[in-house]
Amino acid sequence: MKIEQRRWTPQDGWKVVSTRDDMEAPQLVLFFAASDAMRDRDAVEALAAAWPGAHVLGCTTSGEICGTEVGDGTMVATAIHFEHSRVHTVYGRIDTAAVSAAAGKRLAGELPHEGLVHVMVLAEGLNVNGSELAAGLRAGLPPTVAVTGGLAGDGADFKHTSVYLDGQADDGGVALVGFYGERLRVGYGSLGGWDSFGPERVVTRSEGNELFELDGASALDLYKDYLGDHAAGLPASGLLFPLSLRGEGTDPGLVRTILAINEEAKSLVFAGDIPEGRYARLMKANVDRLIDGAHGAASASYEALGSSPPELAILISCVGRKLVLRQRVEEEPESVRDVLGPGAVLSGFYSYGEIAPFANSVKCELHNQTMTITTLTEH
Repeated sequence: MKIEQRRWTPQDGWKVVSTRDDMEAPQLVLFFAASDAMRDRDAVEALAAAWPGAHVLGCTTSGEICGTEVGDGTMVATAIHFEHSRVHTVYGRIDTAAVSAAAGKRLAGELPHEGLVHVMVLAEGLNVNGSELAAGLRAGLPPTVAVTGGLAGDGADFKHTSVYLDGQADDGGVALVGFYGERLRVGYGSLGGWDSFGPERVVTRSEGNELFELDGASALDLYKDYLGDHAAGLPASGLLFPLSLRGEGTDPGLVRTILAINEEAKSLVFAGDIPEGRYARLMKANVDRLIDGAHGAASASYEALGSSPPELAILISCVGRKLVLRQRVEEEPESVRDVLGPGAVLSGFYSYGEIAPFANSVKCELHNQTMTITTLTEH
């Protein structure tokens, strides 16, 4: 695997961050861009011009990761030449949350399944039901193939997200890249680091990803009571107080982030499903535990590769973590570097949701408020 990384800024345009003397034509270019930067079509199309023949895949973000640095208003592009592997891409649209599962299943079916090792997904972040998208992907893929990826971001504005693939760019876009090859190894890990607080409550009324009532009372009113002065900043301030969900028994539980509020219905719209009967509890940040979570995700993704050191790591972390960590945000990628070592190229973005399996599983799920890491290497 041979990798070149570039960064774009409004002041300097594209600059090479790292490359190899023997760099060859890449098959895949992954890029992550601030919303304003994505609208600079000349900057985006320059990637295709620089690496003709490569699939160019990217999305808008809530922050761009390049090595151990976190930027805003930039673009980060990572060109990958696979020496023993190949890739295949597909693109579609999700116009409403209701079609998320169908879109995921359809696109998964469009990928050739023979020799498929892993799938990465980038999806728009506002009108999608991420848990239904994950369910559709599971239904359309072989049961042994894992999926990792994330939902596009737009800072903390929640106004405009976009996914780009080979000249196609839509607010409702979703793209998959399938990885093929017996010599390709892929690892992944996803961990949070938030603390629960307040009483556990039962989800008594919900529809898909819209939550109306907890313990028979308005979910929006309850959130406002807990947030106090922060309530005026909803939905963005809700990123600081996600919701944990668990079912019965050994259910590992999930975390959900608010995407929107409905004052008329007194409801909250989340990035994924909020099933009735689940037990819900508010969460708050613990900065040191967030950083420990990034370290743990890196360790899990490394261990999954066995004895092979990672050559590339794609980091997808939640915008809520970035808002909490503030000036300490770069401690996340720094902790990942400590685990993966100096030889791994790090790239990624801050998202509106992360898609990955739980540990010791290939069943992908939507996560919120996690650091999700995908490591790749050829042997």
